[in-house]
Amino acid sequence: MIDPTMPHIFGGMDYQASHATPSVAPIPTVIPPDTPAIEHEYANDLGLTTLWVVFGLMLVSSAVFTALSWNVPISKRLYHVTTTVVTIVGTLSYFAMASGHGVTQKCEHVTDHHHDIVPDLGHTVCRQVYWARYVDWSLTTPLLLLNLCLLAGVDGAHTLMAMAASLIMTLTGLFAALGDEDTAQKWGWFSIACVSYVFVIWHVALHGSTAVRAKGDRVTKLFGGLAAYTLILWTLYPIAWGVTTGAHKTNVNVEIIIFAVLDVLTKAGFGLWLLISHRKTPEVDLVVDGYWSHGLASEGRIRIGDDDGA
Repeated sequence: MIDPTMPHIFGGMDYQASHATPSVAPIPTVIPPDTPAIEHEYANDLGLTTLWVVFGLMLVSSAVFTALSWNVPISKRLYHVTTTVVTIVGTLSYFAMASGHGVTQKCEHVTDHHHDIVPDLGHTVCRQVYWARYVDWSLTTPLLLLNLCLLAGVDGAHTLMAMAASLIMTLTGLFAALGDEDTAQKWGWFSIACVSYVFVIWHVALHGSTAVRAKGDRVTKLFGGLAAYTLILWTLYPIAWGVTTGAHKTNVNVEIIIFAVLDVLTKAGFGLWLLISHRKTPEVDLVVDGYWSHGLASEGRIRIGDDDGA
C-alpha cells in the first residue's frame, strides 16, 4: 500500500509539486464591451423649471413694453417696438427650449485611459445643445445693437457692419457648439466668434462714443451707461460659453441657469432701462422721428429732368 504522505514520483513529476497551490494569482482579462456605454448629460427638473420661469419673465416683459408704448406717439415708438420684439423673440425661444423643441443632442466618444495591464476603454457622452438659444441671439443681438447705434447717432455704414458682425458671432458660436471635440473645428469657430465680437465693440463703442457727443450731455450719459452695461454682459457670454458648452466644466442645468440670467439682464433689463430713460430724455428721438413715422417721403428721389446743380 502506498502511503500518500510519502513523496513519490509519477511520470517524472513530484506528487506534492503537482498539487501545490500556485503563489501568483491569475492575470485578469479585461474584455471591452461590444457596445460602449452611453452617458447622457440632460437637463433635469431644475433646468426645465428655469426655462419656464424665463419664458414667463420674457412674456411679462413684452406685455410691459407694449403697455409703455400706448401713450407714446408713433414717431417716438421706435425703441418701444425694437425692445418689445427682442423680448417676444426671447419668449418664443424659451418656450421652444422648455417644451423640448429647441434642443438637440451632440454625442462624442470619450476614451478612458488606464495604466498597467488594463487596456484603455471608451464610452459615449451625449449632451444637450439648445440651438434655439442661438436663433434667439442671431435675431435679438442685432436689434440691441441697432438701439445703441440709433441712440448714439452712429452712421448707417457702421451700424450695418456692427449688426453683421454680431450675426457672424452668433452663427459661429452655434457651429462651435455642434463642432467635433477631437479637432480644432470647435475652438476655431469659437475664435472667429470672439474676433467678430471685437468688431462689434469697435463699431459701437468707438464710433458711438464719438457720434453721441452731438446730442448733448444727457444722451451721452445715457448711451455711456447702456453701452457699458451691454458690453459687460456680452463679454460674460463667451466666458460662460467656454466654461459650459465649450469645456463642459458644468452640467446642463448650470449652463441653462447662467445663460438664463444673462438673457434676462440683456433683454428685459436693457429694454426697461432704455424705455424709462426715453421718457425723461426727448433728445434721443432727434434723428429718427421723421423717418420712423413718415418714411423717406420724397427725400432722395431722382427726378427726371432735374439738373444736377439745381
